[in-house]
Amino acid sequence: MIYPIYLYGSQVLRKVAEDADPGQKEELSKLIADMIETMHHADGCGLAAPQIGVSKRILVVDGNDLADRFPALKGFHREMINPVFTFESEETSEYSEGCLSIPNVDADIVRPARIKVRYINADFQEVEEEFDEFAARMIQHEMDHLNGIVFTDRATPIRKKMLAGKLFNISKGKTNPAYRVKTDKK
Repeated sequence: MIYPIYLYGSQVLRKVAEDADPGQKEELSKLIADMIETMHHADGCGLAAPQIGVSKRILVVDGNDLADRFPALKGFHREMINPVFTFESEETSEYSEGCLSIPNVDADIVRPARIKVRYINADFQEVEEEFDEFAARMIQHEMDHLNGIVFTDRATPIRKKMLAGKLFNISKGKTNPAYRVKTDKK
């Protein structure tokens, strides 16, 4: 099932998501499959459950479409239930990010270059993995969504000021992406 994606300004994007219950395997497997379908339909490389209105700590990432630019992403995809950072490097990297919940907006964002994450995978096994480069960035971006943070929160103050008008319009639903969107603003 393809869900509409909640836009910037929606309350669900500002909540800290609740842990998912790994015992609900059937429901979580269906939700993860729907998230992957929704992400691909919107031409995204990552999606967090709050972006489809579900305040649970679940994210999906798929770097295959970015493999031409980032060869290490060939075959890279993960489904993460209740992910937790166990390490973040002091070394950082900067890259221009965008987001399905904030269409047609980008900003240079500084993030740790390497991370380690403990999570439950789609086979309901606990895993701990280290990620670097763009894979680390994708996961950090989606984990921010689980904590009520959007990437523009991490932009420089001047960039935030430059984006204020666009963000206001998006929060009012004044945007026209090629995928279904939703906002809780009237």
